[in-house]
Amino acid sequence: MSQLSSSHSVGTLFVVSAPSGAGKTSLVRALLDAEPTMGVVVSHTTRAMRPEEVNGVNYHFTDTETFNQLADRGGFIEWANVFGNLYGTSVDAANHVLNDGKNLILEIDWQGAEQVREKFPETQSIFIFPPSLTALRERLEGRGQDDADTVQKRMDAAFEELSHWHEFDFLIINDQFEEALIELTSVVKGQGDALRKAMRENELQPLVSELLLQDYQ
Repeated sequence: MSQLSSSHSVGTLFVVSAPSGAGKTSLVRALLDAEPTMGVVVSHTTRAMRPEEVNGVNYHFTDTETFNQLADRGGFIEWANVFGNLYGTSVDAANHVLNDGKNLILEIDWQGAEQVREKFPETQSIFIFPPSLTALRERLEGRGQDDADTVQKRMDAAFEELSHWHEFDFLIINDQFEEALIELTSVVKGQGDALRKAMRENELQPLVSELLLQDYQ
């Protein structure tokens, strides 16, 4: 149960990572609405359910003991502790999507992406950049979901997430949403060679330097 049954998998596994607030959830949601061949796994989490969320739709909400039992049995492709809450991707659910002939896209942080790549080197990984950390802070504050301390924790975590950008296969900047969606769609359709890290490293180096060196406190 510790890994996907690759022998019957006909879909491609994609992982999408980004700092919180960079827009990966909105991009993936729009992609799934437009591309019926894509599948997604509803993650397990121990965090509290928000008023607008539905159990089994947004997440499978569970307690820490149950989550840890699943993890100990190898029930997750990947799992991570994010801001004190546990998040994990079910092996069985992922198998169901891939064996159904659909490509699978996972929204996970860099730690989860690392776990998936270790088990499945053929995984295609995508990193979403914000146009700046100033824009990222504005997006987080604009949500109205978190207090100032939580926003700052997310900004601190953003710096850590951004420092792992070079581990990903494809790089996208979410400055203009529609343009970023077109680029994400091209990657999952196998038409995103221009967005590969090797093609964009030099172009993105000034942005990366700004994101990692600026004072974002």
